Amino acid sequence: MPTAVAFVLKGYPRLSETFIAQEIRALERRGLDIRLFSLRRPTDHTVHPVHREIVAPVVYLPEYLYEEPLRVLRAWRTVRRLAGYAAALATWRRDLRRQPTANRARRFGQAAVLAAELPADVGHLHAHFLHTPASVTRYAATMLGLPWSVSAHAKDVWTIPDWEAREKLGDCRWLASCSRINAQHLAALAADAGRVRLIYHGIDLARFQPAAPTPDGPRPPARNGDDPRDPVRLLSVGRAVEKKGYDILIEALRQLPGDLHWRLVHIGAGERLAALKQLAASVGLASRIDWLGALPQGDVLAALRRSDLFVLAARVARDGDRDGLPNVLLEAQSQGLACLSTRVSAIPELIEHDRTGLLVPPGEPQPLAAALARLIRDPALRARLGQAGLSRVSTTFAMAPGIEQLAALFGLEGTPV
Repeated sequence: MPTAVAFVLKGYPRLSETFIAQEIRALERRGLDIRLFSLRRPTDHTVHPVHREIVAPVVYLPEYLYEEPLRVLRAWRTVRRLAGYAAALATWRRDLRRQPTANRARRFGQAAVLAAELPADVGHLHAHFLHTPASVTRYAATMLGLPWSVSAHAKDVWTIPDWEAREKLGDCRWLASCSRINAQHLAALAADAGRVRLIYHGIDLARFQPAAPTPDGPRPPARNGDDPRDPVRLLSVGRAVEKKGYDILIEALRQLPGDLHWRLVHIGAGERLAALKQLAASVGLASRIDWLGALPQGDVLAALRRSDLFVLAARVARDGDRDGLPNVLLEAQSQGLACLSTRVSAIPELIEHDRTGLLVPPGEPQPLAAALARLIRDPALRARLGQAGLSRVSTTFAMAPGIEQLAALFGLEGTPV
């Protein structure tokens, strides 16, 4: 039986990281003994049901070192006697010289607390995200002489310097990436490309069972935008940040014909939420958009089942940040909901244009508006794309195969999940 594994997370629990929570719970069911260490305390006001099912204890490391100076001092007195302390310190100093930021400085103190407080039965460390969590994990693992691994997702892949990704790939035991485009990018940076594994998150179909079908299919397809009393129901789920493209979506909605009746529901929090509401109001769309904020998984599922069309106008942000393979698209397709998105990052790995959904160029409102109009007017097309998307998710993006790959990497054997 393998020893316990410490998972190092940037924040826990988070409504926007359901994919991490479902992976942790599935690995627990497979028999992995997990301990959670979070660099930040939660900021969401609620949690998903899967968070309540996770049995792993969580320890919160000092988010800012000055807030817990005695804890940091005690940790330093402990770890400075470890055999790997000098090597970890030298690695951190090299990193700090190349990127002299407060965040980089803080990582070593967090790593010292992690190493000092790690339970004795933990024999492996695993980070979620290649940037800050992997740095803390790398320094702590070096101090302790333990192997470590990392899951890379989206922003962390595309916004850290190449030198940093290259060196972490040289130190870690293995790296799991959740999209082919991410895996290819990282493999090109690695001295040993075999350390990079493509492992899709997939979707837990037990939690996202398709809605019970109606005589017309999985959802009534009658709405076509003609009836102002029964508008076509559009849904988008995502954080209000630049890479999600909500300003582009608002402009595309503004360009729709005036006689086309629709209503958009947005689910998600984020730093740009207030600005987006102001933008919608400035173009006369405030009365046609409902901003619901962050919601737990059950409410998201209910919203998917009430909707006619899912739209996500993802794009590459100015700092290089971009989505990987957004789980919200998998969740939408699991409900037979037609999806409209963009040709960015790994989205084309899931959506095949005009077969399992529609794709348009990122950052361009006019093609997005044209695709929206086409889908709003054509309920039969929405039904066809929704059914094809459901079939693809069910056969190609189920969660279980990815969990089995991870279980093998963590040294688990036995009955598949």
